[in-house]
Amino acid sequence: MRHQKEGRKLSRTASHRKALLRNLATALFEHERIETTLAKAKETRRVAERLITHAKKDDGVHSRRLVARTVRKPEVVSKLFDTIAPWYANRPGGYTRILRTRARLGDAGEMAILELVKTADQKATERKAHQEAQKAEQKKAEKKR
Repeated sequence: MRHQKEGRKLSRTASHRKALLRNLATALFEHERIETTLAKAKETRRVAERLITHAKKDDGVHSRRLVARTVRKPEVVSKLFDTIAPWYANRPGGYTRILRTRARLGDAGEMAILELVKTADQKATERKAHQEAQKAEQKKAEKKR
């Protein structure tokens, strides 16, 4: 029996599992959305939410060092503290969302999208920026013709 043995093994050794979860958490913060298997997404969520909580506290160098132990890219650590943590300043938890997507071809593994939750205001500003970027690309394409 596995009483009080929390966490999934994911068919990996401890060091491989630790590296996998670090890489998935880093990718989540870098791209704000990743697709992986459901089991990996559920385990990555645990790691990512703890890191966001550390970033929200931001009690100086200590928090950054705790986060940097897991997130190995300095630019992603900066993004986490400067951009992502302020999004959740007034939110008591639940920073990520898991959306089940499909069964993977080949082994029928259950796939899911793990993404950071955003407010309606954040979505609207991103949508506007994306639309402006598309308009700028269209203007450049028209000038080339």
